[in-house]
Amino acid sequence: MEKAAPSETQPLAPPKASNCKEGDDCSENGLLIKITEPKFQLAEGANQAHPSQGEKEETTSPVSNGISGAQSPSPCNATGGSEGTPPTPAAPMTTTLCVAEGQQQLMELDERETWSKKVDFLLSVIGYAVDLGNVWRFPYICYQNGGGAFLIPYTIMAIFGGIPLFYMELALGQYHRNGCISIWRKICPIFKGIGYAICIIGFYIASYYNTIMAWALYYLISSFTSELPWTSCKNPWNTNNCTNYFSNKSTAWTANSTSPAEEFYTRHILQVHRSKGLDDLGGISWQLVLCLMLIFTIVYFSIWKGVKTSGKVVWVTATFPYVILFVLLIRGATLPGAWRGVVYYLKPEWDKLFATEVWIDAAAQIFFSLGPGFGVLLAFASYNKFHNNCYQDALVTSTVNCLTSFVSGFVIFTVLGYMAEMRNQEVADVARDTGPSLLFITYAEAIANMPASTFFAIIFFLMLITLGLDSTFAGLEGVITAVLDEFPHIWSKRREVFVLGFIVTCFLGAMPTLTFGGAYVVKLLEEYATGPAVIAVVFLESIAVAWFYGVSQFCSDVKEMLGFSPGWFWRISWVAISPIFLLFIICSFMSSPPELRLFDYTYPYWTVVLGYCIGTSSFICIPTYMVYRLATTPGTLKERILKSITPETATEIPFGDICMNAA
Repeated sequence: MEKAAPSETQPLAPPKASNCKEGDDCSENGLLIKITEPKFQLAEGANQAHPSQGEKEETTSPVSNGISGAQSPSPCNATGGSEGTPPTPAAPMTTTLCVAEGQQQLMELDERETWSKKVDFLLSVIGYAVDLGNVWRFPYICYQNGGGAFLIPYTIMAIFGGIPLFYMELALGQYHRNGCISIWRKICPIFKGIGYAICIIGFYIASYYNTIMAWALYYLISSFTSELPWTSCKNPWNTNNCTNYFSNKSTAWTANSTSPAEEFYTRHILQVHRSKGLDDLGGISWQLVLCLMLIFTIVYFSIWKGVKTSGKVVWVTATFPYVILFVLLIRGATLPGAWRGVVYYLKPEWDKLFATEVWIDAAAQIFFSLGPGFGVLLAFASYNKFHNNCYQDALVTSTVNCLTSFVSGFVIFTVLGYMAEMRNQEVADVARDTGPSLLFITYAEAIANMPASTFFAIIFFLMLITLGLDSTFAGLEGVITAVLDEFPHIWSKRREVFVLGFIVTCFLGAMPTLTFGGAYVVKLLEEYATGPAVIAVVFLESIAVAWFYGVSQFCSDVKEMLGFSPGWFWRISWVAISPIFLLFIICSFMSSPPELRLFDYTYPYWTVVLGYCIGTSSFICIPTYMVYRLATTPGTLKERILKSITPETATEIPFGDICMNAA
């Protein structure tokens, strides 16, 4: 029979009692019950799990879209009795309850907002995936791990690890239409702690990631001058080691030399010289406090109304960086010595393909670049139309993200080649700075010595801010959607109040990063507090979906949305390859954790322990909830386990003008 047109759920008239028999297509009731294929079956009748596939085929009959309608295990029956049995006197009451249940589910589903346009969703996902790390992390890791040869492990890890996880989260969010907490009631309830862990990680990230944007905003404000302040050594913050070799060609660059851009960043913006380390962070920089306050104000008024407003903002924040990247690429390619940077960036070192570290870096880079496991993809996809082609979206957005990283390498390394030419050094010596320092020192210095430096500085730091804003919108929306879906009776009508409270909390949580030693805190949180925790979380998420919920059931869900089932490649990736991919990253990190060093400060051992403790504070939610779930579920231990891994809440599926309730 012809497939029903994919459309969003519309408000329906209240379901009415009907004389149709069970097993018939009783669509006029406003609710259809779909029994998913179970993974476990209890012996007790009261705790009966869903019937097996064989039993399902006997008790179901096809409906118009090829999805089987089956008898609901709940007492909600159109006639009030079972087939062949006359209605009991309680039938009117049962029918009334069923009508109320149907109206409630339809109302909840109808009230969920959706993206105004498909392109709003795509731009939001691209803006989330393409962030500051694409501009500095990928180019640095690429040239450090074999140049052009690095693209081979990077592509392999993307195909077998990153993209399958990316696709999985989009499909989960679109099908179940819930945030990262409440979605587990429909998948595997005992893993609900994953959602709480994701929210805590999201808070930690918001507390340090936005500080980097505050630095960029400070640079932007400082750029509105005829002469950029990091071009001269005559400022109050400069030292005797400041060497301005651009203005004086006879000046020799020595090992103790520092550029004006470096001293502007470390001594004026960060003021790290006024801190002794993590044990003495020093005072708070009021300039950075004001910058961060402005950043969070922009964020609040962009997301306070939901995806209807943030979907419009990303038209600017997601597209503007590409315009600027193109302008900077053209400018960089015309600089003297640019070819040296490009050769260094892409020159293949094939022998490095045999080094385990290269494959570890490729796996970690593609994972953090695409960003599964942060609850963002679940949240964004939950606002999609049910029949949206999320498979195509996953391929398009992940490809755009990877290509953006690759092109960013040319933008950065043409300038590094120019810097090497001006300093009369090798590119490797110029590119020794990693992380944000590559942007705020090396690239900023190169811009300052270009013609029309003020113009290029303004558009460059505007680009950094817009890149960061997209990711901040997404990260906060992941947490907001999760909380609103989990506690709709409290916050569903008070979104603006909750968002304001959450933004203020994140602002207060960012205070340690605004101190004179705040850069040390940012580095610690990024390397130890959030990175390992989110990898472990998404590893358990992939196990829960593929092994407990079942890859067959998941593929069946995808088929209902898209009209086709994922092929063997995706099934194998979800069941085995992607979990191994994540386990590979976790084991490599645990066996050789990164040595933390920033500027001249080497992190003491106790700070590494502190970082692990902060990361554990989020991950501990998972085993804690498992224990709580088993302790509060009635029955024997076996019954508790089986109940805890069996979906407990129906998924409301829009189907034309009716809803299918997937138990």
